[in-house]
Amino acid sequence: MNDAVAQPAARKLRSDPARFEVVKNALTSAAEEMKIVLAKTAYSPLLKVAGDYSCGIFDIDGNMVAQGPDLPIHLGSMPDAVRAVVRAFPDAAPGDVFIHNDPYQGGSHLPDVNVVAPAFLDGRLLGFGCVRAHWPDIGSATPGSYGAVTEIYGEGLRLPPVRLYRGGKPDPAIEAIIFANVRTPTERLGDLRAQVAANWRAEARLQALARKYGTDTLLEIMQEVLDYSETMMRAALSALPDGEAEFEDIFDGDGVIAHGATADETFRVKVKITKRGDTIVADFVGSDPQVAGPMNAPLTVTASGVFCALKMIVDPQSLIPPNSGCWRPVTVSATPGSVVHAQLPAPVVYANHEMSHRVADMVMAAMHQITPRTVMAGSQGTSCVMTFGGTDYRSGERYVSYESVKGGFGARPVKDGINAVASTVSNMMNTPIEIIEMSFPLRVEEYSVIPDSGGAGTWRGGLGVRRVWRVLAKDSHAAVCCERTVTPPFGLEGGLAGAPAQIVLEQPDGSTRRLTSKGGFTAPAGSRVILDAPGSGGFGPPSARDPGRLSEDMIDGYVTQAAARRDYGFVP
Repeated sequence: MNDAVAQPAARKLRSDPARFEVVKNALTSAAEEMKIVLAKTAYSPLLKVAGDYSCGIFDIDGNMVAQGPDLPIHLGSMPDAVRAVVRAFPDAAPGDVFIHNDPYQGGSHLPDVNVVAPAFLDGRLLGFGCVRAHWPDIGSATPGSYGAVTEIYGEGLRLPPVRLYRGGKPDPAIEAIIFANVRTPTERLGDLRAQVAANWRAEARLQALARKYGTDTLLEIMQEVLDYSETMMRAALSALPDGEAEFEDIFDGDGVIAHGATADETFRVKVKITKRGDTIVADFVGSDPQVAGPMNAPLTVTASGVFCALKMIVDPQSLIPPNSGCWRPVTVSATPGSVVHAQLPAPVVYANHEMSHRVADMVMAAMHQITPRTVMAGSQGTSCVMTFGGTDYRSGERYVSYESVKGGFGARPVKDGINAVASTVSNMMNTPIEIIEMSFPLRVEEYSVIPDSGGAGTWRGGLGVRRVWRVLAKDSHAAVCCERTVTPPFGLEGGLAGAPAQIVLEQPDGSTRRLTSKGGFTAPAGSRVILDAPGSGGFGPPSARDPGRLSEDMIDGYVTQAAARRDYGFVP
C-alpha cells in the first residue's frame, strides 16, 4: 500500500433515505451472517471458539462496504487484499473462489488466509465477500508458523492471489499444494471449506438485495454507504481540537538474537499526529529501519493500528460503520524500508498483531496531547501468542495449538480499565480450558488474573492474566510471541504503568528459565510454560482514587495491601 491520500468530501445522499438505511443495515447483517456460518462450520478451536477472523462485504472495486463485529486489526489491510484479487482476475466469473495470504499484496501475515468470492446476478458483478481467517499452521519449520526467521520465505506457504474454485468446484491441484505444506491438513481443509461457505452466504444475500431493489440501486447504495461513513468520520474529526503531537515508544525486539548477544535488541517507532479540520495525518517518519526478524509491518498493518485507535477516540458509541469510506480523511505515511513500512523480503509474522497493538497504543498516547478526555491509558499492547505442536500421544496424530492470552484494557478518564480482555485491535474471545484439554495433549493448570498488574491511578488499569500449561507425555515444539516485556503499558495524567509480560519455562525437575518474548523452544514432557500477559496503565493520580473503590479492589484481590500502601498511600 502506498501512503494513503485524504479524499475530497463525500457526495450528497441521492437514494431514498429509508431504503438507504434498510440496505445499509442488510449489508452489515450479511457480514454478521458470514461470521455465524464460519464459526458453526470451522474445525479449529481458534475459529470455532476464539474467533480469530473477519468477514466483510466489498464493492466491485474491492472497497470494504461492511464488516461484521470482528477484528479491528483487519480494518486497514482487508480492502487491499480484495483489491489484489480484483487486479489479478478481471475475468472473475460466477462460481469462482480465490485465495491468497501475501502480506505484500494486502495480506497481514501468512497464517491469515484470505478467501474471496465474487457475487453475480444475471451476469453482473455485485461485489465480493472476503473471509480472513487465521490458520493455526501454514507451514514453516515451527509448528504454528511462529518462528523467528529472517526472510518471509521461511515463514510458511506464501500464496499470491490464485483461483481456488472454478464453476463452484475446487481446483484439486491448488488444494494439493496447500495441504502438502501444512501440518494438520484435515483441520485446514475443514477451515477452508468453512471460509468458502461463509462467502457463499455473502453471495446469496447480495443476490437477494439485487433482486429486491435492482442491481443498479444496490450498487449505488453501496457507494453511498462509503460516503455516509466518510461524512460521519469527517464530522467527528471536526469536533476535535486541531493540533500536532508526537510519541515515541520502545519495542521488545524482533526475536532474532545477534551472534554473541545475550538478549534481543530493542527498536524504536515514532509517530507524529497532525489534526486539521476534518482530516488527520499519522506520519511515522523517524522510525527505525526494518529489522532482521519478523517484526516488520507492511504499511497496511500499521494503518490498521492507526484506524482502530482513531475509531475508538472519535466514535466511542460505534455509530460510524467501519468501512473504506471511514478512512478517506485519514493519511498514514512512513518511510519505505522502515519497520512500519516493510519491503519484500522482510519477514512479518509477528508484526501483524504486535505492531498493530503497539501502534494503536501510540496513537492513543499522542492524541492525549490533543484531546485528553477521549483516550485511554496503555493497554496490554500484545496478542500474547503461545503455540504448541507435535504428536498427540492419545491418537498418534499431529497437532498444533494456537492461543492468544488476554491482558489488561487501559484505564479511561472516567472509568477503570477492564481485566482479562482482548484490547484495541483484537476482538477475540477466550479459548475455554475444556476445549484446549480435549483437543490437545496439554493441561491448563492455572488461569487467573494477576494482582497488582493494573496500573495504579484515579482509575485503575485492567489486570493481566496468568496462563499455565503443562505438556503431557511427549515433548512439544512451542513458540511464543508477545510484546511489553521491556516497556510496560503506560499510564496517563499521573497514572502508573501496568505490569509487563513475562514467560517462564519450568522444567520437570522444578528448575526455571526465563524466555525471551519471541521465538521457538522445546517444552519437555512434564514441563510447564507460564505466561503472564501484561496489565494496563492507570489514568490520573493514584492519590485521587476513591477509597471505596480501592477497598473493593483489595477485597476482590485486584490490589494487595502492600501495593495499596506503596502506590495509593493506603493506611489500614
